[in-house]
Amino acid sequence: MDQKKICPRFEKALKIVNHRWNTLLIFQLLDGPQRYSVIKNQLNISSRVLTERLKELEIEEIVLRTVIPSTPVVIEYELTEKGYALAPVLKAIEQWSSEWVAITEE
Repeated sequence: MDQKKICPRFEKALKIVNHRWNTLLIFQLLDGPQRYSVIKNQLNISSRVLTERLKELEIEEIVLRTVIPSTPVVIEYELTEKGYALAPVLKAIEQWSSEWVAITEE
């Protein structure tokens, strides 16, 4: 039987979305632009990890960082067109999880 070869693009896409916190960050930003502090509080993530993940998603052109000149400086993050293109995938996972994933007490 022939073994299916995994496409390098598919493999890279999985690495991006599977990297811890990335999918939750993207899902959080589907609601629109948000400040760093809002994202941090919603996801309950450390500052160091959040900063790293946001930078990675910026490099991949999934997230756009906007500096709003004010006192103090305000930084907002939002999804790019490439980021919003993940919406149907994440909504499908959300639907699937509602139907099939049980929550267990830890």
